Amino acid sequence: MTVVPVTSVRETAVRTLRAAAAATGRLVGGLSTASRALGVLLLSAVAAVTAPAGIGLLLAPLALRALHALARRERERLARRGVDIVPPDPPPVRLRSALADPTTRRELRWLVRHGTLGLLLGLLGLLLPLCAVRDTTFPLWWWLVPETTTTSVGVGTAHTWLDAVAAMLLGVGWTAILLGLGPGMARLQTAPARRLLAAGPGTDLSLRVAELTATRAAALDAHATELRRIERSLHDGAQNRLVSVTVLLGAARRMAARDPAGADELLERAQSAAEQALAELRSVARGILPPVLADRGLAGALSGLAADCGVPCRVEADVPERCAASVEATAYFVVAEALTNIARHSGAERASVTVRARGGRLRLRIEDDGRGGADEEGGSGLTGIRRRVAALDGTLRLTSPPGGPTLLEADLPCGG
Repeated sequence: MTVVPVTSVRETAVRTLRAAAAATGRLVGGLSTASRALGVLLLSAVAAVTAPAGIGLLLAPLALRALHALARRERERLARRGVDIVPPDPPPVRLRSALADPTTRRELRWLVRHGTLGLLLGLLGLLLPLCAVRDTTFPLWWWLVPETTTTSVGVGTAHTWLDAVAAMLLGVGWTAILLGLGPGMARLQTAPARRLLAAGPGTDLSLRVAELTATRAAALDAHATELRRIERSLHDGAQNRLVSVTVLLGAARRMAARDPAGADELLERAQSAAEQALAELRSVARGILPPVLADRGLAGALSGLAADCGVPCRVEADVPERCAASVEATAYFVVAEALTNIARHSGAERASVTVRARGGRLRLRIEDDGRGGADEEGGSGLTGIRRRVAALDGTLRLTSPPGGPTLLEADLPCGG
């Protein structure tokens, strides 16, 4: 007889609950685009039916634009959930060209499946947890309501405690379905998008390859620039301080016998130079990989940056799990550079930093109420931020109209 360790059972239960919760989130998230897909599908059907009368020819461009916009939105939604879909080339919007375009036909096939099966699965993802909670807790409150109370499916009336327990067993069944079939339902809902919204097998991916090549080249360039910065900091700062310490100590040793007071003064200067060199070495070390990230995590490290910022700054961090060290270091650098720019150039009275980790993505949002007009060509460090973000296949968006406010958003993969 094999005895299963308690820890493994607990870990299995925790994994199952987490998988079911994540699947429910994906299903409900897909419900938003599935409901829109049903609307676009109905619009497309009306356009097709009324085309002989001429009305459909007027509705067709609107339906095409809605289709392409919805497909793009679904790709972005799945990307936030960690599903990387290589987008195809932008499809045509002219009716004659669109009818012969394979990308448009693939999007139409996705629309039919997502607006029907995807909508049904999304509704199940929304209703199953509600039904499970409602029926499982039924014995706790059924006696407080009239006897006409029924189960969540509208079948049966509870007159006795036995009826209430039967309703509770139905809730246990809903929970079992959600735990057992939830992940599979989520995969079934996203399967059409994975297959039909990605670039087709005959699509030329040279642009994507060129983009990745440029990204990697920028990453190497940023790495080389960082090494040069560290070398300059060590050479111009700490090394010069240590040379001064050596010279002062030598002079103090020679003066110790004939001028003790002068030797003490030199020793004090040497100690001050050594302390400054130590401070500069610590600063360089923090620039390489801030130790506070390992000690306090990303949320704690960003709180420290906000506390040191010259502008009052509020931090809101929701990062349940640790990301890769390279991702956390990049996020720290982005926030540090952004807050430095705010304190130096924006004239802002307040700033805010929001960090959230969801679906395998880490999203940063840095906002201030300053004068705006931030420009990457102005030498404010935004180019370096963009290179660091692009090195991890992340995206960066800057919105800074004249007069403000300024909003900097970064999206990074948690895995690095």
